[in-house]
Amino acid sequence: WKCPAHLRCGSIRRASDAKWEDCACPRQLNVNAASRLKTSLSQKPSWAVNENTFTVCCAAGRRLVIPWRIPSVTELGQVSDFLPRTMAEEDYGTFVDWTQMGDLAKSSGSTKVDCKDLKEFKQMARQGYWAKNHKLRAQVYQQLIKTIPCRTVTPDADVYRDIIGDAAMKKPSSHIPLPEFVDENPVPRYCLKAEGVASAHRIINCVAGQFPDISHCPALPAVTSLLLHFSVDEAQCFEHVSRILACNEPGKRLLDQTFLAFESSCMTFGDLANKYCPAAHKLIVATAQDVLEVYADWQHWVLGDLPFSHVVRVLDVYLVEGYKVLYRVAIALLKFYRKHKAGGQGGQGSQQTQDSAKIRADIQTFIKGIASTVTPDKLLEKSFSIRLFSRKEITLLQLTNEKSLQQKGITVKQKRRNVQLALNPETFSSEIVSAKEMHDIWSWIPERFALCQPQLLFTTSNHGCSLNRFYSHCEGYEPTLLLIRTTEADVCGAFLSSDWEERKRGGNKLSFFGTGECFVFRLKPEMERYEWVVIRHPELASSIKTEAQEDTESSEAQNADNSLQPEKPAGHLSPFLSARHFNLNSKNTSMFMAGNFDSIIIGGGEGNALYIDSELNHGRTGRCTTFDNPPLCTESFQVSLLEVWGFQDAMAS
Repeated sequence: WKCPAHLRCGSIRRASDAKWEDCACPRQLNVNAASRLKTSLSQKPSWAVNENTFTVCCAAGRRLVIPWRIPSVTELGQVSDFLPRTMAEEDYGTFVDWTQMGDLAKSSGSTKVDCKDLKEFKQMARQGYWAKNHKLRAQVYQQLIKTIPCRTVTPDADVYRDIIGDAAMKKPSSHIPLPEFVDENPVPRYCLKAEGVASAHRIINCVAGQFPDISHCPALPAVTSLLLHFSVDEAQCFEHVSRILACNEPGKRLLDQTFLAFESSCMTFGDLANKYCPAAHKLIVATAQDVLEVYADWQHWVLGDLPFSHVVRVLDVYLVEGYKVLYRVAIALLKFYRKHKAGGQGGQGSQQTQDSAKIRADIQTFIKGIASTVTPDKLLEKSFSIRLFSRKEITLLQLTNEKSLQQKGITVKQKRRNVQLALNPETFSSEIVSAKEMHDIWSWIPERFALCQPQLLFTTSNHGCSLNRFYSHCEGYEPTLLLIRTTEADVCGAFLSSDWEERKRGGNKLSFFGTGECFVFRLKPEMERYEWVVIRHPELASSIKTEAQEDTESSEAQNADNSLQPEKPAGHLSPFLSARHFNLNSKNTSMFMAGNFDSIIIGGGEGNALYIDSELNHGRTGRCTTFDNPPLCTESFQVSLLEVWGFQDAMAS
């Protein structure tokens, strides 16, 4: 007789005197008389072993007792080979390619953790108490994940075995596509065998089926890959991942599972970077065209780019202290990157603006090679040396940023890519913005204009600094895009929904016109758009009913017996309607654009978002009620260059 592979007690073949006895084992297993021990991987019988017998409880009320002996070392190798699975250290590395593990392949140090004080346990995690013993680390992880408070129905290992069934005996394939919610992030290799990576694919796809509420979780492939290192099989890894995802402890989170949570975490990281590592933040602002695009990688720096020896030390602390550890480590990485850039350039960091993709690739390359200059312990030491960095502050920032995104309507990842069809970078030419920046601006404009080609209408470099020429070139075009570069290299502008010719309706008197589709923005030093305040705060306005509408509603009310009309949702506003269609608390909230013989103004009410004089030379910017924006650049500025772009129908041309 040979014992089942999942029991791993050795190749014992002397079972001629095996016999069945009664026992009180509660296990219910589907076995037959011919092979009572050949149970499937989804069924683990309880067992007991002593020097003379091996006993397995296999059926309700029955157990099989097998007389046996331990073969000599010369017969079958080390006696440790006969230890049950849960005691064999190498079983926690089933998926690991030990030839790539370096020093981590050698187990040394402590073999157990004896600590009941949480504060002391945190210190042990930070100091790497179990970092040199693979088996101990696996056991600690298992206990930590078991203690995570989870929702009532959380899939466990048995659920995975039931789902996979006979597929567990087949070799998994890494060609199975990952779910869409991982946002095209691959499974990091992390010293896994090729079969280990394939197992991660199978686990993640099973997770997708059990957690249909996950819509965006780019960190899941990395976390799954790491936990496979310390799991006895795929089912246990699945259970560990499931418990992390199902965590329901108030105020605690372990992984972002929606685009809103992920996007707000990127904004929160930007806020924290600005506060806790201002020098590194200034470097990113000065060199990257889009700061938020760079910071969108912050989680991937930790869970994806870091070498295994470093990220596994982060995991030690992350499972104890939670999500804030990722922020700390990412900020420490940003500090090391800034030091690396300063050292590589003799202390004179280059302030030349580059494409954000190049900055992202540069940071990724640095982090992947960080082992040559920064040890795992040094990285954690730097991470936890940041003072006054609290979970409460992170939570408040996260909630504030989530609210801001919700007000802007950004709750899911946008898949709109028609901008790519409209703008040809080979033919586009602007002295103020790059093709990439124009792509970003195009993604903000109303969707019905997205397929239009940008058409240069006016530029001070060709047409001179004259407001009259500005009007003569822009009249007859609707909408238009205004771009301004200041002498201090700041870039800002506005999307203007109405024809400048409308200004003539007020005669020589300065009067505002336009619609709620207008918005102002800045590109440098940081990219931000400011829409009409009523879009973000619908409570400021309500639709006015025209006489015709009132008559219609009166008629419908009289015929209510025959038909019922569905109500429009409260707060449903159409931004391309003129201000006259809304009941506004103040006229200040609808001052979109204005112009006369001596100036043009964008945004009004307690200030102007943009004011440009008649010579298109001097300007001012400040907060205005209409867009609720901060100053878009230096409050009083000199215009270096001004461009106006129209929207040419690509289909008509």
